[in-house]
Amino acid sequence: MPIAPPFSAIREAQRLLLEHFGPTPLIPAKTLGTGRALAYLKNETVLPTGSFKPRGALYALASCVRRRHIVEVTASSTGNHGAAVAFAARILGVPATIFLPENSNPIKRQKIRDLGARVVETGSADLAAAFAQASEYSKQPGVYFLNDATDPDLPAGPATIALEIMDQSPGVTEVYVPMGDTALIRGIGAVLKRRANGVKLIGVQAERAPSYYLSWKQGMAVATETCDTCADGLATRTPEPENVTSIRAVVDEVVLVTEEQMLEAIRRLRSETGVLAEPAGAAATAAYLQCAPENGRAVILVTGRNISEAVRKQAGIS
Repeated sequence: MPIAPPFSAIREAQRLLLEHFGPTPLIPAKTLGTGRALAYLKNETVLPTGSFKPRGALYALASCVRRRHIVEVTASSTGNHGAAVAFAARILGVPATIFLPENSNPIKRQKIRDLGARVVETGSADLAAAFAQASEYSKQPGVYFLNDATDPDLPAGPATIALEIMDQSPGVTEVYVPMGDTALIRGIGAVLKRRANGVKLIGVQAERAPSYYLSWKQGMAVATETCDTCADGLATRTPEPENVTSIRAVVDEVVLVTEEQMLEAIRRLRSETGVLAEPAGAAATAAYLQCAPENGRAVILVTGRNISEAVRKQAGIS
């Protein structure tokens, strides 16, 4: 597995994605800044399916379809990746089956079904059982398991976000990125460290799902017993060793945020900018609110809007 996507693949992904959607907006967020610092939101929630995930899923599936015959694509997901795979499968005319944990986010689950994919829910509250079932099912001939944690093509898709940031905000000094399976930050880091020397890349994890934070600090894969967080998109407890190596090469700092800090970020994004975010989507904003610099130009990724009714009530938003 390559540590980082080659730049040629990132440009190829950019050309492909532009056939289906344009660059996402960069929104000034003056009320989030401190001192002379400037803050901007990179709003990925406007993409199809309501998260950044179609960037990677569409590029990865298109790349695989070019190389071999696919009779079905599968994924294990807490929701957003599954919806993105269903979206890509519909575009490319490939049947899709998505394996979800039990009691998954109903908004995300319905979105997957609406996109035409078959949904299989497993008897586990986290992703482990869904992953195991998807892996076993995908041993059938012609079935492609599009695993967003390990697929070698996928990070080139989210890497295109960094290309857009460089065009939209040439003076950026730091970028805040949530870390779940790490494909997003690995892709963005691959661009920033090659083409935007000096930009600080800050990863964000939920305090109650800190596996990659611990792994980044210790230089080895550190699993956690649970990942019980309202931010289902960050609920990873078993890191991939190759991904740990990759994030240590590109990530300058990793910040943990609490459940209440994410809920507060959801409230502030909604009231001050009009952007609706789910907990994982608001995690980078939560980190910025805790450690905003006095100077510079920060870009904060808002990565998903698919918030459940239960979390809406927790956050107190309509």
